[in-house]
Amino acid sequence: MTEGFRFSHRLKVRYSEIDGQKIVFNAHYLTYLDVAVTEYFQEGLEMDVMQLAEQGTFDFVVAKTTLEYKDSARLNDWLTIWCRTSKIGNSSMTMEFHIIRGGETTPLLEAEIIYVSYNPLTHVKQAVPGFVRERIEQFEGKELTK
Repeated sequence: MTEGFRFSHRLKVRYSEIDGQKIVFNAHYLTYLDVAVTEYFQEGLEMDVMQLAEQGTFDFVVAKTTLEYKDSARLNDWLTIWCRTSKIGNSSMTMEFHIIRGGETTPLLEAEIIYVSYNPLTHVKQAVPGFVRERIEQFEGKELTK
């Protein structure tokens, strides 16, 4: 189920993330995806998004999230969060995610998030900068522009 994904990040489910049913509370999956996308930019793309934001060059915000829960993660599970950019529009980027429990191949969760390129100085959306687009396409190994 991870064919076409070039980046992943692992994390372990902590006690504070489970609910009364002893499974990961649904909202924590968004945190897991956020951690993975941060690592995707830092480790995968080798881009310092914090520095780019401070310079007023580039940042991104969530515009739409779609989550499809397939199974539940539990305390102490090791999870691998796979992520990839599947499309880049003028001012948006679509990313896909699979969360897989260690030793398994079927995703516990599949997600799609649309991010909008955002100018941190003017607080309005902006076109995805060319250097960001180029770096993502280079990393993903294909053209992603619609």
